[in-house]
Amino acid sequence: MKYVSTRNSNIKYSFEEIFFKGLADDGGLFIPENFYKLSKDEILKFSKLSFQEISEFIFSKYTGETFKKDELNQIINNAYKNFRCQKIVDVKKYKNINLVQLFHGPTLAFKDIAMQVLGQMYNNLLIKNKKKINIITATSGDTGAAAINAFKDNEKINIFVLHPNNKISDVQRKLMTTTASKNVFNIAINGNFDDCQNLVKEMFVDSIFSKKINMSGVNSINWARIVAQTTYYFFVYAHFAKSNNDLIFSVPTGNFGDIYAGYVAKKMGLPIKKLVIATNKNNILERCINSGEYKPQKVNESLSPSMDIQVSSNFERVLYDYFKKDENKIKTIMNDLKFKGLFNIEKNILNKIKEDFDATCCDDSETCKIIRDFYDYNQIIVDPHTATALKISNYQDYKNKQIFVLETAHHCKFPIAIKKSLNKEIDFPNFLNINNSEEKFEVIENDIHSIKNYILSKI
Repeated sequence: MKYVSTRNSNIKYSFEEIFFKGLADDGGLFIPENFYKLSKDEILKFSKLSFQEISEFIFSKYTGETFKKDELNQIINNAYKNFRCQKIVDVKKYKNINLVQLFHGPTLAFKDIAMQVLGQMYNNLLIKNKKKINIITATSGDTGAAAINAFKDNEKINIFVLHPNNKISDVQRKLMTTTASKNVFNIAINGNFDDCQNLVKEMFVDSIFSKKINMSGVNSINWARIVAQTTYYFFVYAHFAKSNNDLIFSVPTGNFGDIYAGYVAKKMGLPIKKLVIATNKNNILERCINSGEYKPQKVNESLSPSMDIQVSSNFERVLYDYFKKDENKIKTIMNDLKFKGLFNIEKNILNKIKEDFDATCCDDSETCKIIRDFYDYNQIIVDPHTATALKISNYQDYKNKQIFVLETAHHCKFPIAIKKSLNKEIDFPNFLNINNSEEKFEVIENDIHSIKNYILSKI
């Protein structure tokens, strides 16, 4: 399995190379030359496999010779040994809605499912290569905590996490900033998530700086994150779907990584009929799917802060596929985005996208109503991101259809949203241990030179 950049297919990379690089030097995202195609028999056999066994099988198709069979087995099993659910992922059915619980990891969010695997992979490769790296990542809320939990106390890794100052929930912030490990550095940027993400990208494409600090990244731009997330799409189909039914997944969507993993699963052979992009009022993807115009606007703070994003990085990967791997087309539209502030998708391509994707959005009042209605009917509290993905159950096209809604985080991480929706105070699980712990983070301006200088002063 070889990999190329979405903006340059002439250079071929191994899995190990793209794993450490994260982002291509040309600013593009890494993608396999071809998706591995599963046969129907291979998919059917998944019904007899555990989540870990399915994950190991899928990763084996994309990691090439990077890991020996016993190494990959150990990586996967170690990654999931501390999950609170033996299945890793569970599904709870409520009429035609199936809630796919992805929050049983150590930081109560779906990001743990991929990040724990990445932590084990980094450890394996750094020991073998006798290297030390600096991981720099941006978070809109959950990625940072998951990454810190996966990499804390590792002597071969420093991790720097950029989050938008005062624009994530208190619980999300505390899960990061109360970690006392010497290798963890939290940076609050005076800006929004897109600013954080742009700073990280700028450091990646600065080849002198990134090589000087031996930089790596674990945002959803890291292909290994995508592979890890495809696992639960296959697991859900194998263990919870009605046989021979085409699947509908509704996915809370910010940076497009989680739903892109569903698209990859479909390309690999999973019978997914529709992937529904669920967004909040920062609905750039919904607007793009409906009009063909991708035009970032001002980021608005919401009750679902992990989706307060206007530049969905992984969308480039799916466009690369729809453009039939035309890297020049990708470079053109990305230049249009950079210099003109928008790009347009021609109608024939947009129609193909609509065959695979649908899109919807919720403002805060709708989100609260969905949380309230779902609680009234089912006595279950969902977090505000999951609530946006429940909206399609009321759409005529999806009534009486089997819908799998990805429940991306535990509701206790968003007490303000739950208070507004249900007038309930939410208790944090005891194991979080964050309320009385000291927070440590630096507030830094949205300035690349200030960020670089801070990082250099810590390594």
